[in-house]
Amino acid sequence: MGTFMIVIQHQDFDTGTEIKRLHEISPSVGAVATFVGIVRNIEGQAPLRKMLLEHYPGMTERCLENIVDVARNRWQLIEVSIIHRVGELISGDQIVFVGVAGEHRQDAFSACQFIMDFLKTDVPIWKKAFTEEGEYWIEAKESDGDAMDRWS
Repeated sequence: MGTFMIVIQHQDFDTGTEIKRLHEISPSVGAVATFVGIVRNIEGQAPLRKMLLEHYPGMTERCLENIVDVARNRWQLIEVSIIHRVGELISGDQIVFVGVAGEHRQDAFSACQFIMDFLKTDVPIWKKAFTEEGEYWIEAKESDGDAMDRWS
């Protein structure tokens, strides 16, 4: 069934450290798949000055746990690690790390993508963009819903 680690934090994370932890969690790890989300320098058509990420403490973690539980029921996973940053971020900052360790690459790849697709749509984390044209809350994209639909 595997284990998991979910962290919501303001500070940055080190992808090398996280990948090494996943790799070394068990001698049966044969694959580690990861995704790192990064703040782009543009939102819509306007240059991005900064982004504010807010979340619903407690509920955010429970939603992520539920997504991981579904993934662990679908694929054979050894470990799942999710780190999501909140607070003020600027272009180039890391936002999210999703790492999956499994015995086989296909389970790790699929679970990593599944977790990220559902994280984008089902987790109470809100993003506010501050651009040269003003500030506004970022709406969910239709493509995020389409990505989620492929898993049903």
